[in-house]
Amino acid sequence: MSDLNETKKEIIEFLSSHQLTVTTAESCTGGLIASEITSVPGASECYAEGYITYAAYSKMKLLGVTPDIISEKGVVSPECAEAMAKGALKQAGADYSVVSTGIAGPGGGDDDHPVGLVYLACADRDSVTVEKNIFSGDRQEVQHKAAERAINMLYEKLKDRTLKVCIK
Repeated sequence: MSDLNETKKEIIEFLSSHQLTVTTAESCTGGLIASEITSVPGASECYAEGYITYAAYSKMKLLGVTPDIISEKGVVSPECAEAMAKGALKQAGADYSVVSTGIAGPGGGDDDHPVGLVYLACADRDSVTVEKNIFSGDRQEVQHKAAERAINMLYEKLKDRTLKVCIK
């Protein structure tokens, strides 16, 4: 689905009609995912709370990311994104979480972790999907592209849930 506004509206309608909640945990997007979700009327029915865990210690303190993940894998890693997603679910008591961690730039990148590298995660109580992306553009473009992709990941997870329910 390409129209972000329609996607967000469908997410809010689905979550609200099924009495489900979503939370966000963001690093490099700095609250943009939460802002996009809450820009839809009715989001208060399903948006639980959000965490902006920009610093490593915030990821540990608020989301329970372990020091081992931070030191061995780094904050920009699939392992950190997964831990953030699980931690956000637990902390908020939500049904779904959407997460970002990455390097928006213009500095901070290297050969292994280039500017634009963003790990996104979307979790429910049964599974976590982690996706590696390398977005092009300046800082704001990377952040906005990451937020849009994260919202689409949530949409895809909800769509997958609907298909599973229909098949049963």
